[in-house]
Amino acid sequence: MSKSSSVKSSATRSRAFVAAAEAYQALGVDVEAALATLAATPISLHCWQGDDVGGFEKADATLTGGIQATGNYPGKARTIEQLRQDLDLVYKLLPGRHRLNLHAIYADFAGKPVDRDAIEPKHFASWVDWAQARGLHGLDFNPSNFSHALSAEGTLSHPDAKIRDFWIAHCAASRRIGAHFGKKMGTRTVTNVWIPDGSKDTPFDRAAPRARLAASLEKVFAEKLNAKHHLDAGHFHPTESLADKISSVLQFAPALLLHVSRGVRWDSDHVVTCDDPTRAIFEELVRGDFLGRTAIGLDYFDASINRIAAWVIGTRAAQKALLAALLEPAAQLRAAEKSGDHALRLALFEESRALPLGPVWDEFCRRHNTPAGLGFMTEIAAYEKTVLSKR
Repeated sequence: MSKSSSVKSSATRSRAFVAAAEAYQALGVDVEAALATLAATPISLHCWQGDDVGGFEKADATLTGGIQATGNYPGKARTIEQLRQDLDLVYKLLPGRHRLNLHAIYADFAGKPVDRDAIEPKHFASWVDWAQARGLHGLDFNPSNFSHALSAEGTLSHPDAKIRDFWIAHCAASRRIGAHFGKKMGTRTVTNVWIPDGSKDTPFDRAAPRARLAASLEKVFAEKLNAKHHLDAGHFHPTESLADKISSVLQFAPALLLHVSRGVRWDSDHVVTCDDPTRAIFEELVRGDFLGRTAIGLDYFDASINRIAAWVIGTRAAQKALLAALLEPAAQLRAAEKSGDHALRLALFEESRALPLGPVWDEFCRRHNTPAGLGFMTEIAAYEKTVLSKR
């Protein structure tokens, strides 16, 4: 491929980007193809970062189920309107077109609340309208099996059949809401079923609760939903080497949901950074050609810093990790490995680490009319001064 075809000339492009693209091209990397793939890969933003997983069922809800948001930074969203206002700024500061991931506790009841086993698509109609008006890529969904009077001792594996039936009804209703989202938004919705069930200490009987859970899940997933509109998936995050598991799982599973987080010792819910474990996840997705089979979402809630900054920093970090993976000299690495030249493979790995990712990322931001570098922090600081500080 000629330089003119892979690095299009433009007076608006920085010299740094042109030089970076040429450096990548020297190793056989098509920068324009990488940027196109990055632009076509949406990330599902987790709504719960904006209000510390509180939701809007009732004011100042208490978290249970092993969930804890650390910190009390000013400006927490306390209404649906405030949360959407914050999200408007977040999406403005992110290059590309992305999704929103909702939990059931973020329903808009319009003054007529129902319990979780009775939620319906109508309770999320205003979210669909909001997402459509902003041109979001789509909506994802989660039943909220925590922070409820009936969740203290378990949900789908609870020994009381009536309590199990309540949570079965909630999860089944959530699947129908997810399918409704997919139909309305025109892209497939991922509905992620997570439960807090488990014992803090070593149990005597593991078999009975697992049998109850299996029976409950059979009922939850009994209803057949249109696969074009809906995908049920598991829940993963990189508190261990998740990257090593991706190609194994996808030998058997048709698709994979990633809830990308960052583990710090025992706690998994820290703001995502472009660190080695995160980069390894995206490298595996790209190297295995798994992007088309993977739904990428984020899952953390940090109340110790500006919540909007946490959203933006984490999402942009995930995008940078994906971009880095897309810019690997894949063809040369594959050829070296196939020929058994492991020294060349190692040399290519090391050489590619020093290639200039920053100017390519800045160009991607410029093309999507979003701030490059630290420019987004200026807008967040202004928003904090004019909006967040007055809440």
